[in-house]
Amino acid sequence: MPVADRTITPADIMPDSEFARVRSERRAALLPTKRLRRVALGPVATAYFECFETMLFQIQEMLLIEKGGAEQLPDELAAYNPLIPQGSELVATIMFEIDDEVRRARVLGELGGVEDRFFIQIGEEKARGLPEGDVERTRDDGKASSVHFIRFPLTPAQKAVFRDPATTISLGCDHERYGHLALLSPATRAELAKDFD
Repeated sequence: MPVADRTITPADIMPDSEFARVRSERRAALLPTKRLRRVALGPVATAYFECFETMLFQIQEMLLIEKGGAEQLPDELAAYNPLIPQGSELVATIMFEIDDEVRRARVLGELGGVEDRFFIQIGEEKARGLPEGDVERTRDDGKASSVHFIRFPLTPAQKAVFRDPATTISLGCDHERYGHLALLSPATRAELAKDFD
């Protein structure tokens, strides 16, 4: 299937009983891909770059755990299909992962608007991230959500430069309270380039 046509449909979904039998194998098979698509950004944020396979597994997991069956499936498809890159973008779930509740509340309280401050540095150019508009990610009191869904649209020229191994590629955040940059490894870059058409 062409990258630009990647959408999960009901035909892609296994019955829960069948998925339960192959769940461990599927998770193990997906783990190397997920490792390459995971990028630590500073001390408490992690970007998980999504693709068709990660979203398919996530939908199967939600259906198995929540046991909503066919009635639940349309909601899961509506939630996760938008996170599948369509050939001219990268899409990431960015999570602020802080175990301590008090510290988490303090840090997120300082990060209002962070959803607008993510970017991918491609050589000399920045591809700014666009937050999914389904839910407001900064509350009225200025506290940021711990989870953000960010789309990074790239031009054809940026995709070509992204594929050039001589070019430095980084994921960054330039929020005044969380300024960090993470260099993408060659293996991660090669994996993410599969999302392009």
